This record gives sequence, structure tokens and C-alpha cells, in this order.
Amino acid sequence: MRSAKLVPPRLLRENANFRRWYVGQSVSMLGDQISAIALPLTAVLALHAGPAQMGVVTTAYLVPNLLFSLHAGVLVDQLGKRRQTMLLADLGRGLLTLTIPVAYALGDLTWAQLYVVAFLLGTLSVAFMVSSGSLFQTIVAREDYVSASSLLNGTRGGSFLVGNSLGGVLVQLLRGPYALAADGASFLWSALCLGRIDAEEPPGTGRGSGGIWAGMQWIWGNAIIRAELLGVATLNLFNFMFFALFLLYATRSLHVHPAALGVVLGVAAVGTLGASVFAGAVARRIGLGPAFILGCFLFPAPLILVPAAAGPHWLILGFLFVAELLSGVGLMLLDILAGVMMAGTIPTTMRGRVSGGFQVVNYGVRPLGTAIGGALGAWIGVHTTLWIATVGALSGLFFLLPSPIRTLREVPEAAEV
Repeated sequence: MRSAKLVPPRLLRENANFRRWYVGQSVSMLGDQISAIALPLTAVLALHAGPAQMGVVTTAYLVPNLLFSLHAGVLVDQLGKRRQTMLLADLGRGLLTLTIPVAYALGDLTWAQLYVVAFLLGTLSVAFMVSSGSLFQTIVAREDYVSASSLLNGTRGGSFLVGNSLGGVLVQLLRGPYALAADGASFLWSALCLGRIDAEEPPGTGRGSGGIWAGMQWIWGNAIIRAELLGVATLNLFNFMFFALFLLYATRSLHVHPAALGVVLGVAAVGTLGASVFAGAVARRIGLGPAFILGCFLFPAPLILVPAAAGPHWLILGFLFVAELLSGVGLMLLDILAGVMMAGTIPTTMRGRVSGGFQVVNYGVRPLGTAIGGALGAWIGVHTTLWIATVGALSGLFFLLPSPIRTLREVPEAAEV
């Protein structure tokens, strides 16, 4: 059994294709976190956004997941050009993002442009995401799935920590729209790295290999992936109810200052970094499936401390600190091992269609969760809604505990098409 600390360096040293993808994605993920701060500030500072307009921008970015995921999955599987699809998606996202600082510099930035760019960015992101799972399976050996996924997700956790800080500095120095140029450049860097990958992909399935519902039908017929989707989607529904109200509750009801809240939120990134190091060891000790279920419990359960927080101000901060730290650990376990189960179980020739079906449900519940959270918060109060959201997220375990995931020890074998 390899040491968890030695495998990632070996992967990067010996697997040139994975190294190229990892380097490209690391820079791209950092750019995404810069945009997470720069884009909202562009809307607020440059275009004087109101709540409704901010909601439209977010919706415009998320809607393509519902509209195009199934179709994109079918096309990717039929054509078989996964890497080329990802490369073109990165080029498109880079150029689209760069139009915002250019338009701002020329004094021509409008809401219409922001809405269109958000929608097109979301559309290209769908194409990228439904293709990436198949490429992962192509360039990473099965025995390295856990280590490769840990490295990628650990870097993503690090980007949350570094990207938020760097994004704040760039926004302060360059103003919001110009900071977006960093994200545009990161997409182009990712495309360059993808262009250097030399791996033989499985051929496309061609036409007649199943319609847009083929992925959903496959998911429903596979007990492992069906349980994973239902469990994670349920968790996300309630979790997005929580996050729709968390900042409002922390600042207005718990009277936490923004600076202190920023430190608390950064703790989650520290938790994810730590979990990425020992995720493989946990999976080997208790089994892949039980470790995934542990993550599905540990991600939402500590957040119960948020509505439970009370007492002196230092104690309230302590509640939030512990909640975010442990939740970050659970999130990383969940993300790493969910990806490993999908990579092991789903045949490469079905991966696009299955990813599309998975994405429709898992991403579709997110705006639904924020809408329900906002409505319940206005109707029964923010504090009561947070109790419902945090306790309700644990109901996702009801789909996981009776499933084959509970007894899954190793990376599962690929199921039949």
C-alpha cells in the first residue's frame, strides 16, 4: 500500500498528462476565485446593481446546467472529442471574460453584456464539466484515482484560501472589472495545458447510442450512482437553503463583523486542505464507501452549530469557527470520494451522458434551495429556517445508508453500458 504522502508527487513526476492537466486547472481554479469577488463587485460598483439584477446574473450562469447538460453529455459521448471540447470551452471562457474589462475600459459595459456573458460562460462550463470526467479516466490509472482526486480537490481548497485574498487585493488595486482579466488569462493558460496533453481517448459512440435521457436511465439502473446522486442532491438542496441566509444571519442576528466573518469562512478552506491530505488514508482504513458517507455527514452536521450559537461574542465566534472547520473537512471527503466512485463505476463511453444527467439534478436543486431558503426566511424567520436547513441536510443519508455504498471498500469496477 502506497503512502498517501508520496503518491501525489509520484503522480506529478511520472504522469506527464496528469501533470499538465493539474497545472492548468490549478491556475484556472485560482482565477475562478478571483472572479468570485471581482464579478459581483463589477456589478455593484460599475453598474450599481440591485438585488434583482444580481439575482438575474447568478441565474443566467446557472440556467445552462438545466438547459444543456443532457444534450452536452450526448454530444460529447457521440463525438468522443473530450479534450478538444474542454480546450475550446476554456478558450471561449477566457475570451468572454476578457470582454468585460475591455468594455469597461471603453466605457461601454452594460447589463445586457453582463447577462449574455454570464449565460455563455455557464454554457461553456457545462461542456467542460461533462467532458472532464472522461478525460480523468483516460489519463489517470484506476489505482491512482483517490490520490489524483485528492490532489485536484486539495488544490481547489487552497484556491479558496489564496484566491479570495488575492482577489481582494486585485480588486482594491485594479478595481473590479480589471481584476477579471486574471480569470480570463487563467482560462487561456488552462487551454494551453490541455493542448499539450497527449493521450488516446476512447472513440465516440456515434449516433444511435442513446438519446438525451440515456444518462438518466443509466443512473437509475445503477445502485451506487443512483444513491450517490440522491444523497448529494438532497444535501445540496438544504445546504443552499442554508447559504442563502447564512451571511445575513451572521451579520444581523449574531452581530459578527465582516472582517471576523471573513476569517471564519477562511477556516473552511483550511479544513479542506487538511482533509485532502488524509482522504486516501481514511478511505483505506474504513473503506471508500463508508468514508464517503462520513463526508456526507460531516459536511452538513457541524453547521447545526450556526443556529445553535448563543452567548458571549467570543463563544459565538467559536461556534462558527468549529462549524466551518469541520464542515470543510466533510466537504473535501465528500467531493474527493464522490469523484472516485463515479470514475470507477461509470464506463468512459457513457461518462458524458451520465455526467450530464447527474449535473441536471445536482445543480438544478441549487437555485431551488436558495429560492426556498429565501421564501421560508421571509415567512417563518431566518433562525427557524436555518434549523430546518441544517438538520434537513442530514436526510441525504437516508439514500446512502441502505445502498451498496455502505459496504464499498475499494474503487468499484466499471459497470456495464
